[in-house]
Amino acid sequence: MTDIWSFLLQTLTGSGVAALLLVLKAMFRDKLSPRWQFAVWGVLAMVLLLPAGFQGRYVLVNWPFLVELCRSFFIGEYGALARVTVPVPLPVLEAPRTLGEWLFVLYGVGVGALLFWYVLSYVRLRLALRQGCPAEDSRVRTVAEVYRLPVCPAVEVEGLTSAFICGVCKPVLALPAGRETEDKVILHELLHLKYHDAAWGLLICLFRCLHWCNPLLWYCAGRAGNDLESLCDQRVLERLEGEDRRDYGRILLDMANARYARVPGTSSVANGGKNIRRRIEAIARFKRYPAGMGLVSVCVLLVLAAPMAAGEKAPVFNRGMAGFAAADLAYARTVRCTTYAGAFDTYAKAVLRQRADYRAMCAPFSEQNQLAEGYLTAPVWTWEEMGLDDEKLPNGIDPSRGYQIYNLAQVGKNAYEGLLAMTLHDIPEGMEWDGTAATQWMVVQPLRAEKEEDRWVVIPQGEFTAMQGDVRIGGNLGLPAWEYTATAGDFTLRMRWQTTSQVDSYGEPNWFSQSSFGTTPIPDGKFTSWFDQILLADYHGAPEDRDKYHSMGVASMPMWGEEERPELHYPGPVGSSGSSSNGEDWGSRSLDWEHYEENEIFLSGGGSSREGFIELPSAYAADLYLNEEKVAELTLRPVKGGMSLA
Repeated sequence: MTDIWSFLLQTLTGSGVAALLLVLKAMFRDKLSPRWQFAVWGVLAMVLLLPAGFQGRYVLVNWPFLVELCRSFFIGEYGALARVTVPVPLPVLEAPRTLGEWLFVLYGVGVGALLFWYVLSYVRLRLALRQGCPAEDSRVRTVAEVYRLPVCPAVEVEGLTSAFICGVCKPVLALPAGRETEDKVILHELLHLKYHDAAWGLLICLFRCLHWCNPLLWYCAGRAGNDLESLCDQRVLERLEGEDRRDYGRILLDMANARYARVPGTSSVANGGKNIRRRIEAIARFKRYPAGMGLVSVCVLLVLAAPMAAGEKAPVFNRGMAGFAAADLAYARTVRCTTYAGAFDTYAKAVLRQRADYRAMCAPFSEQNQLAEGYLTAPVWTWEEMGLDDEKLPNGIDPSRGYQIYNLAQVGKNAYEGLLAMTLHDIPEGMEWDGTAATQWMVVQPLRAEKEEDRWVVIPQGEFTAMQGDVRIGGNLGLPAWEYTATAGDFTLRMRWQTTSQVDSYGEPNWFSQSSFGTTPIPDGKFTSWFDQILLADYHGAPEDRDKYHSMGVASMPMWGEEERPELHYPGPVGSSGSSSNGEDWGSRSLDWEHYEENEIFLSGGGSSREGFIELPSAYAADLYLNEEKVAELTLRPVKGGMSLA
């Protein structure tokens, strides 16, 4: 925790779990054993020891949203997110400037002061024990042998009203000087020793320090200490019989130690009259719980602990909180994009829906305040704000056609780039069809997704550009592609490689309609990608020499890394073709030169789909056949600048 907001997130998360546990404990007070009544606090301890909001998850209530809403309301800050890296306060080296920073300093001072008081109390107690006299341990050893319990050194100390265990690593049994200690009291303390209850008390004191200003958690710490004592009572009663059990209730009245109450690392407890009465009532209704109740208790704990540890991710609102623009943005910041594909998907749908809160989900923190400034005054993300000229795009983007990310490439350890493409309703004003086969106009924008702390964000790498082309799966001749080339004699082979990626957003079709594209972001989505490859040949020899080539065959296969050149299929007789799932294509065709414009020959084409990212080939292997004879074994290399829109 490094600021007051991260502390607020941590302590509120613990408070929600604490409130739930108190309700459950009240419901099952007489149903389950003291073992369960104490063990259930382990769920709260687990939640308090885990960083709240880790990986964008929340427990029971969306506390990150409430914290972000408070931050936005009180200080107008949108360019940050409450984060808990460790569940303890970390020192801040800079001098406090704002009220929030001063409050965090005050909180840290409180933690330090309470921790110092506990340490001082423990040191005072250890010094007092050093001044005590070694006790006659024959009675202690007798009790230990009867009940098969471990023992530790014992000392008698003046001023004590009851015995207790002090220390975790080197425990000592402290006994009141000048009075005889009951065997049942010794049994009680040796059971504390056996089950390391002093360590549990130390952990409870730690939580008291960390959440000293939270009255609910402070109350729960007291209840946990009392439940620990009740559990020890249960263990004592399980070893006693008949009249000894009834006599144990009387002894409880003498076991409270006000002088060294709740010193960390000890079993010394000042229960107070009310809690002593509860313990005596529990003794009166003591019963040995059936063995099966242990299994029931374990199951209940697992059912409670599993969702508390895993938490829930904030769902994406399909519709914003009407009239609460600040809440929209505060909520959006808590919905982290956990994958780069999810970040691309969220950005694309922010554009399709003109939703600034969707954009806030995948915008860098440095842009959040500027985004909020425009959104709070007019909560609609306009075309102009996206860099589009509304006058040139009168019909805007067609959300029903979805989007595609073309030519996705990894450009760093945690960075990807691609070209976003979306279909327009109609031809932009002032533009004309160029006579190509494309049936639509589209708008494209280069994007970059990169990791920002534990979330993925999208950074535009250029303006939107309107162009002619079809937004579709597979190759799009209107968009750029990577090219690989090699030359042999009068021919140059060109492989055109293009990828298309999209997070599946189509619903299941029903009897009444076909599946439609869903425009709600999927921030943890994964890409389904397609690759499309087209192999072309360019003739650059003398025109009069063309007729000596009457057929051409090619077999090609993509290569990754430094792998050896693969063996390729024979392309077969003229007119044959084939392909395989590893990207290999082969085929041959006759050369009817009257049908080729500008000496460009189409040889083969195709593609396939796969889950996730499709790596860019480092090269292509190709065998060239002319007049059904192999004339060259080529390696097609990437062309520099092959991705340029120009």
